[in-house]
Amino acid sequence: MSIFPPDLIQSARLLLDDAQARGIKIATAESCTGGLVAALLTEIAGSSATVERAFIVYSNQAKQEMLG
Repeated sequence: MSIFPPDLIQSARLLLDDAQARGIKIATAESCTGGLVAALLTEIAGSSATVERAFIVYSNQAKQEMLG
């Protein structure tokens, strides 16, 4: 059972399929969402073929240190 509604799962699936068809990887950088975007994407079976990494930080200092 997913914490995400079916329409968001479907949107994530379409995004992953499109990225895979184009041969591109996905990386996310999140703050206030607390990692929900990465969680949604990785909820999809096989997403590891497309999702490269996720940065989940909250403080501005951490964002600057990790992402510039």
